[in-house]
Amino acid sequence: MENEQFIHQILEILKKEISQIKDIDSLLDRILFEARKFTASDAGSLFLVEGTKLKFSYVQNDSLFKDLTFNKHLYSSQEMEIDDKSIAGYVALTGQTLQIEDVYDLGPDEPYSFNSTYDLASSYRTRSMLVVPLRTGENKIVGVIQLINTLQSDQTPGIYSQQHRLMAELFADQAAIAIERAKMTRAIILRMIKMAELRDPKETGAHVNRVGAYSIEIYHQWARTRNIPEKDIKYFLDTLRIAAMLHDVGKVAISDTILKKPGKLTQEEYELMKWHTVAGHELFRDPTSDLDSMAADIALTHHEKWDGTGYPGHIKQDKENPGAASQGKKGERIPLAGRIVALADVYDALISKRCYKDAWPEEKVLSHIQEQSGFHFDPSLVEAFFSIYEVIKAIRDKYADPETG
Repeated sequence: MENEQFIHQILEILKKEISQIKDIDSLLDRILFEARKFTASDAGSLFLVEGTKLKFSYVQNDSLFKDLTFNKHLYSSQEMEIDDKSIAGYVALTGQTLQIEDVYDLGPDEPYSFNSTYDLASSYRTRSMLVVPLRTGENKIVGVIQLINTLQSDQTPGIYSQQHRLMAELFADQAAIAIERAKMTRAIILRMIKMAELRDPKETGAHVNRVGAYSIEIYHQWARTRNIPEKDIKYFLDTLRIAAMLHDVGKVAISDTILKKPGKLTQEEYELMKWHTVAGHELFRDPTSDLDSMAADIALTHHEKWDGTGYPGHIKQDKENPGAASQGKKGERIPLAGRIVALADVYDALISKRCYKDAWPEEKVLSHIQEQSGFHFDPSLVEAFFSIYEVIKAIRDKYADPETG
């Protein structure tokens, strides 16, 4: 009984902490990390239910993911049926926890089997597994958490215990509730973006998902090279993705004659278009959270340039005089989040096909970004961008624009 009370105390602390996380991806990262920590798991993955399938949503592996280039695996688009053929599918179907000593030695009567494709591709050896359903208070299964290879104190392979199982099941119940809440937050954000998309066909859901993902990966690499504490990094990431996705929401204040003009804007129209940055900032002018503050910064400054030639600068609130902006902000006077989104947004705009332009060749895009280091872009962020370019490409593939025809 004392042991169970101790476990409940630990889980109550974790419950309070994970309830503060706003972004669904940051939440999945934290849930998987904490579950792995109290079960001494070397690796793990997390799947969410989408319709009739399980969608791969997060992965961690201490043995393999030694640097951030392995984050490309986070953007895999794998999915599986909810049936009894796979281990995760079986748990989602039945709602039963599986505690497996060795996945390569399953009993002949088990309906499910282990897919060794990833092990073969990565030279990893999966042994023990603890696979737990993520179940809400309404008994709705929203996903599956898969813990892999528990380690003993000497770091040799072990077997999941009943205490591991009890803690994982209790934690999974709380995690499922937090996931449902974070999914609702993401849905609200995407509806706001859809509103902007109805006004501006260039502002697509795929585009904002890419910009949000590019931004957090660029920041993560930049921060780690500066030895910023991981706790501070995760806090910034939780806010950055959502705020970056809202970078152009101020376009709802711009006239359709400008937003939907098929040809090149006149100078006067271009000056009016610049006001989407101020309008976006105004939406978050009275912040009630760190998210509001960062979203305001990004909306206002994502068109500033490192050399001070961007816009809107130190602007006068005078829409009747579109040229009223002073010289743009320069260097580190531009908020870090704005500098990051500036790079992410330009990269995506250049490499993507739009109704008004063809995509630039990848080589030309990368050459342009390198040439603009120290002019348009913060050089340290450009360095981070190129060092994780494999991850950037994986994001581009995951959130590809839908086929049109």
